[in-house]
Amino acid sequence: MSTKFVIDGLKAEIEGKEILKGINLEIKGGEIHAIMGPNGTGKSTLASALMGHPKYEVTGGSVSLDGEDVLEMEVDERARAGMFLAMQYPSEIPGVTNSDFLRSAINARREEGNEISLIKFIRQMEGKMKELEMNPEFAHRYLNEGFSGGEKKRNEILQMMLLDPKLVILDEIDSGLDIDALRIVAEGVNAMRSEERGFLIITHYQRLLDYITPDHVHVMMQGRIVKSGGPELAQRLEKEGYDWVKEELGITDETVGQA
Repeated sequence: MSTKFVIDGLKAEIEGKEILKGINLEIKGGEIHAIMGPNGTGKSTLASALMGHPKYEVTGGSVSLDGEDVLEMEVDERARAGMFLAMQYPSEIPGVTNSDFLRSAINARREEGNEISLIKFIRQMEGKMKELEMNPEFAHRYLNEGFSGGEKKRNEILQMMLLDPKLVILDEIDSGLDIDALRIVAEGVNAMRSEERGFLIITHYQRLLDYITPDHVHVMMQGRIVKSGGPELAQRLEKEGYDWVKEELGITDETVGQA
């Protein structure tokens, strides 16, 4: 069955300040949606709110994944339901090896008694690491500890590939990547595209979308999606910036606080 992810009128605030002011978006399986916009418009807040970060309070609207109410789920329940967030700044976890973390994450989504065998896990992990051109030694290092920015982002994609989620949120996955790392990360995303999976990509730059062609591009300003289009919209934003969007929509104040 094709995945369907629906955001309807989502509002969220932090410390009493409203950041998201009514987000509407529908992502179907097989689709890649890109969200672009100036700093401080709520893009990363959207990613965090969708995954249930306790820092952000949802004050209105609804979110569903294949008909299930996402907002009623705890963070771990959202992950088990098939949601995945590749973070802009992945955390370092000393004392926990990359392989132990990945196997535990996979088993957390399985029923008791149906855990992945060690041999099957190792084969899958080594195969995906080879696709991502990752040094096999990274499997035995502590999670993200001492990793470069590019290595952390590749590791996020490795997690995505092994967890096989229904809805993937990539929060500025291209940040800090050189051209080679960007290409490898993009190839990992493209390899995961299917009718059973939708993508929400948050980015500042067209360059990522040169490697991952989106079906839909959305411009976010002042906590709302104010304009949508195809890949050509991202290309125009790269060339002309956001001023023409503000002029077209009569937007004069882009200050929305922390996002």
